[in-house]
Amino acid sequence: MNGPVSPLVDGRQETRFVVMLVYPGVMAMDVYGPLEAFAMANSSAGRPLYRVAIASLDGSPVATSLGVPIAASIAAREILDPIDTLLVAGGGGHAEAGNDPALLSWLRAASLEARRTGSICTGAFVLAAAGLLDGRRATTHWATASELAQHFPEVEVDLDPIFVRDGSVYTSAGVTAGIDLALALIEEDQGRELALKVARGLVLYLKRQGGQSQFSHHLQAQLAASQPVRLAQEWALDNMAAEIDVGTLAERACMSERTFRRTFVGQTGETPRDFVERIRLDAARGLLEDMELPVQAIATRCGFVTVDNLRRAFVRRLGITPQQYRERFASSLTD
Repeated sequence: MNGPVSPLVDGRQETRFVVMLVYPGVMAMDVYGPLEAFAMANSSAGRPLYRVAIASLDGSPVATSLGVPIAASIAAREILDPIDTLLVAGGGGHAEAGNDPALLSWLRAASLEARRTGSICTGAFVLAAAGLLDGRRATTHWATASELAQHFPEVEVDLDPIFVRDGSVYTSAGVTAGIDLALALIEEDQGRELALKVARGLVLYLKRQGGQSQFSHHLQAQLAASQPVRLAQEWALDNMAAEIDVGTLAERACMSERTFRRTFVGQTGETPRDFVERIRLDAARGLLEDMELPVQAIATRCGFVTVDNLRRAFVRRLGITPQQYRERFASSLTD
């Protein structure tokens, strides 16, 4: 895997060694997604900026969530070269990995020597089990964040960010957020221009707007257990420009307002009002990517009615204005 020019260390070009630690039960995308970003950095620059390796503790292949094994390129125990970036993949096997004394011992020692250490998705559980997140702020997949906080109270778990940096330790949210983290690391090492080329090559945003909340709550809402609530949600998704209140949704679900509100909150973790604002915001974000569509038209189409209402929702939920969102999106398409 060849790629761009890297910084000079002691007068010579540095190729950074990136190691992805795997274990039985890892998610294949957690492993390959970030590594493809580093490989793309190499091909985009035409020089070897990064040398990547997939390491299992003893070098054996490991089973993945796909049922297809990953062949490790090296045994973690046999790594002699200095590790620049040490990443731990996530997946359903994270609990067993977090109870493997040999793996945790190697991880602790390797992290002390590496310039930076990070995790993809539930790989944060493995870092936490090794004590590497104690006293640090960290994130993981939104669906397992409460579990991480419960099992590792020394960790300050932040549900919302796509990724978190605390000193030399990085954690990322669910699955594809590992690619977001890799892009951020590439930008940190090589600058924005190269990171932008990599993002383009992967057909991704260089910096995704907003945090996990834009996905987690909406996804939770879509997973409502009862069909009546789902029917009300689906109607709202198809009629965002309409006037939607609790009474309207309750009628669609054939429930009283009181019963509907209680059922909705119990099944989705958010109020009907929050759900409606959230799906409207998601729709507005998509429409803002069309640079020809006026903001007022977006506000109308998504049910916000006025630009002021749209702006307030953006600032409250995402921390940026619609115009700032549009500008950032535009900058990811141009040099």
